[in-house]
Amino acid sequence: MSKPEKIVAIKGMNDILPSDAPLWELFENTTETILKSYGYQKIVTPIVEQTSLFSRAIGAVTDIVEKEMYSFEDSMNGDQLTLRPEGTASVVRAVLEHNLVYDGPRRLWYKGPMFRHERPQRGRYRQFFQFGAEAIGFSGPDIDAELIMMCRRLWDDLGIENVRLELNSIGNAEERQRHRADLIAYLEQHDSILDAEAKRRLHSNPLRILDTKNPAMQEMVNAAPRLLDYLGEESLAHFNGVKFLLDQNAVQYTVNPRLVRGLDYYNRTVFEWVTDALGSQGTICAGGRYDPLVETFGGKATPAVGFAMGMERIIELMKAMGEPAEPNQCDVYMVHQGEKAQLQAFILAERIRDAGLDVVLHCATPAGAGSFKSQMKKADGSGAAFAVIIGEDEVANETAAVKTMRGEIGEQQQSTVPFLEVVDYLVDQITGAHVHDEHCGHDHDHVHKH
Repeated sequence: MSKPEKIVAIKGMNDILPSDAPLWELFENTTETILKSYGYQKIVTPIVEQTSLFSRAIGAVTDIVEKEMYSFEDSMNGDQLTLRPEGTASVVRAVLEHNLVYDGPRRLWYKGPMFRHERPQRGRYRQFFQFGAEAIGFSGPDIDAELIMMCRRLWDDLGIENVRLELNSIGNAEERQRHRADLIAYLEQHDSILDAEAKRRLHSNPLRILDTKNPAMQEMVNAAPRLLDYLGEESLAHFNGVKFLLDQNAVQYTVNPRLVRGLDYYNRTVFEWVTDALGSQGTICAGGRYDPLVETFGGKATPAVGFAMGMERIIELMKAMGEPAEPNQCDVYMVHQGEKAQLQAFILAERIRDAGLDVVLHCATPAGAGSFKSQMKKADGSGAAFAVIIGEDEVANETAAVKTMRGEIGEQQQSTVPFLEVVDYLVDQITGAHVHDEHCGHDHDHVHKH
């Protein structure tokens, strides 16, 4: 019988392996803590939505809708469906469907996988994970600044450095329309310089030409009419209000007149957090105001603003900054030798977990249970604060050997503790000495004694 062919993951859709899981957990836990501190609430939307949701929100003449969406027909009823390529449209759909803003504005956050059929490269994948925040029902510049401040707090808490903020205002529809007419006229005068992509977008989405990365077009684009010069009094006041609040909080930024964002629903404030540490995929967080979107979906006019950040890119940045990907750490690793010791270790592990501690029990493999020495290597590799060791002597004496694992070699201690006192001993050691806080990166406020 021939050996079955090995099945591998789809190109651009990656596994998150245990070695990277601690970094993901650190990022997620830190982000969720910060969002909660600003009053944001979690919302979860389906991965699959009606295709029309995204074509209406994002814009039919965009790369996402034209080339990148994973869309298909439901074989059961013929519905046109799409794997979500971004999160904002789904959140706004849910807000309208469930009338979430009937009693006032909402601060919401989400996380989860998104899907775009792009050419895979570092920091850009076909299935990627996003963390996003949406503030719906707020009209002032203060909420725009709050979202930006929230991002800066995240970079500080994660220890991420050398990330810069780029800021712009793209005004309202009328202002963009006046600018659009002059921009098209200007670009037509430089038709010989435009590349094929720019020519394709000239009359459908000329703003995106300003964001070109083509070196041959840079000088021409830099001299193009600036949207900032077309802003009216109200749009300027809003933009100046955002900048004032950032200045008062010592947030450094650069006004980038060419920053336009790629989705049709944006207006007024747009921003990006950018790094040079990830090559061409330097934008790690982007967002802005999208006041027209709720009305586009059939709701009454409702102001809104938000951001989204690519989790893979931030994990890459954390690695580049030297953030250690430590093993999944626990409080206690159970080491045992012999059938009676194994049973006692199994029972004792459950009692320790009842007290709120994390326990890894050494279990047999096809090669057997392993020697004490090999089990202690496993205990050390687990990152456990303590190893609880049970052998024939311990079973006979109804005691366990409890060994500290995290101190220097000379500081490691081993104590003999009666079975009935092991749980209280471990709880006292871990909560009293703060071993777990220092070495495992999360607290155990829920720990209790029997």
